[in-house]
Formats: sequence, C-alpha cells, structure tokens
Amino acid sequence: MSRRRAAIFISGRGSNMRSLVEAARAPDYPAEIALVLSNRPEAEGLAYARALGVQTAAVDHKIYAGRMEFEKSVQILLDLHRIELICLAGFMRLLTPGFVRAWDGRLLNIHPALLPAYRGLHTHERALADGVKIHGCTVHFVVPEMDEGPIIAQAAVAVLNDDTPDTLAARVLAQEHVIYPAALAAVATGRVHVAGNRTRLDDSHQDFAPLQVPKIG
Repeated sequence: MSRRRAAIFISGRGSNMRSLVEAARAPDYPAEIALVLSNRPEAEGLAYARALGVQTAAVDHKIYAGRMEFEKSVQILLDLHRIELICLAGFMRLLTPGFVRAWDGRLLNIHPALLPAYRGLHTHERALADGVKIHGCTVHFVVPEMDEGPIIAQAAVAVLNDDTPDTLAARVLAQEHVIYPAALAAVATGRVHVAGNRTRLDDSHQDFAPLQVPKIG
C-alpha cells in the first residue's frame, strides 16, 4: 500500500498531533506523518515528535515581515519533505488565502465545536452559556474563510448538567482523537469526495476501516 506523506502543523503541545502520529504507526494506516512543523520553536509537541523519530521543523513566524514571507519558508520545507497532505492541529496562525488555495482539498483542520456552530475561540464556554444539550468537534477541509469549508467528520457529546468548560473540553478532546485520524485516513485513501460545500464518503474501498462516528454520550 502506498502511503500519502502528511505534515502536521502545531503551535503548542500538539494533543491531536499525538493521536495522528500514534495512528500512523500502524502498518496499514494509509498516511505517513513525514513532518511535524511549528511556528514556535519551543512548542512542546516538537520534542514528542522527535522522540518518536518523526522529522520536525520550526519556522518562527516572529522573524518574518509578514504571513506571505513566513509561508514561503514553510512551503520550501513542505517541498523538501514531499508533503501531500497537511493537518492543522492547534496551529495558531491564520494562513493566507493564497496558501490555502494552493493546498485546496489537501489541507485539514479540527475544530472543537459542531460547525457551523461556534466558529472561533472559547467554543466550550459559549456552548455552556447558550445552554446547548449537544456539543462536539469537526474535521473539515480548510478554505480561506476561518472555520468554514466542507465537513469531513463530526462527533457529538452530550452536555451534562454539571459540566464546566474544562470537563466538556476533555470529553470533546477525546472524540477529536478518534475522528481526526479516521478523517485523515479517509482523505488519504481517496474516499472523501467534495461537491460544493458538502463531502461524500465512499465506503467501497476495503484498504482501511470505515470512518466511525462516535455516538452521543
């Protein structure tokens, strides 16, 4: 099986990066994590990736005059490592429309809410303030508009009566660790087809398990 070469972009400890790296260690996983890249040289996740033998790179955004200059250096590294897919995992930098369009259909992100609800930051606090009964997370293709783009996978959790932002975030994060590796696998095997702002999942491929969406609970 030919494995697609993927890069993960992080800015901190890289919790979702760790779940992707662990999933990709399985010999039948259809993507290889070929690079972990951070805009912060001190990011904790870089040390974790290096300890597992994953190639890492730090491109400090603060030394560049602007986003385009920063992204030129990033693209050089992506070319050097022959990257085919990118996963954003807690990457706290907005990418330019030009970069996003260049990676159209190959750039994934995970967001801690059930998009299109609660775009942006502080999703768990806002969900609790609104009194919603169901919350969750979303893996989607990245488009120039923030927290938009075709949805690949979602997982939902019930909001409990005694939830705090931290307890709700922890349960959502556990589901993020499930659906992000599954979504990357589906994209890497060519099972995700985009039509407008919607995706269709082709389950006819037998080279990797079907994408599983956890039940509410």
